[in-house]
Amino acid sequence: MYNIAIRATTWWYFFKISIEERLVYRGDFALGTLMRFLPIITQVFLWNAIFESIKLSGGKGDISGYDYHDMVAYYLLAMVSRAFSSMPGLTGGIARQIQNGEIKKFLIQPVDMLGCLFVQRIAHKLVYYLIAIIPFSFVFFLCRGFFDAGWPPVEIFVAYLLSLVMGFILGFCIEACIGLVGFWWLEVTSITFVYMLLNFFLSGHMFPLDLLPTDPINWQAIIHFSPLKYFAYFPAAVFLGKIPPDRLWFEILIEFVWLVGFVGLIRLMWARGVKRYSGFGG
Repeated sequence: MYNIAIRATTWWYFFKISIEERLVYRGDFALGTLMRFLPIITQVFLWNAIFESIKLSGGKGDISGYDYHDMVAYYLLAMVSRAFSSMPGLTGGIARQIQNGEIKKFLIQPVDMLGCLFVQRIAHKLVYYLIAIIPFSFVFFLCRGFFDAGWPPVEIFVAYLLSLVMGFILGFCIEACIGLVGFWWLEVTSITFVYMLLNFFLSGHMFPLDLLPTDPINWQAIIHFSPLKYFAYFPAAVFLGKIPPDRLWFEILIEFVWLVGFVGLIRLMWARGVKRYSGFGG
């Protein structure tokens, strides 16, 4: 119990310091947060042009079950999901601490680096949403007409919130795993670039994964098997009712299994990496 209390106190101090760190340059942080909402306008006009061209060509006005309103609503929800699951700077930060020797402070003190980094990310996300809640609310108010079905039933909404929380933890674990590769490789920039590229396209951030072709290769089945879909596509699809009710909680279970697997993997990589760490630099 004493060790648990000490660890909880340590994490609480990390949480407070991380919030203070984000608020030091609050003007720059707030401006950067607001600028992230500008691409929304481009996306809305882009999908409007796409669906108008479909109508002019005599199409039925939808793509794989998504009409114009569904697509805009999906994009807004995917943006919220990505805000939860994205961890900018985490991978490079871990790799740099390993490379320059800063990681020694976590080896000589009774502080869990992974736990502290996780608490730090919670604090950063909290500050981000406290600032972003105003533009988020404004954007969703202006686009309220695109949500034809309104709020989902309670069960669906609970599943949606659960998917956001697990997406946050899963995103942290995957990016932490890539950063911990620094114990074996001196440079992880290339791996990070490839991961971010795949993540951007295969998470469903750009478009719903239902739009992927199924012939001659069933790309939908391949991508749906990966954990990347839980970063953007899955929460948005849950909210919009695109996940069949008989598969909803099964998909939640699969996400949980991925989560447990990556939690075990980062702990294994940390234990193995520390054993081979030389402690130079710093």
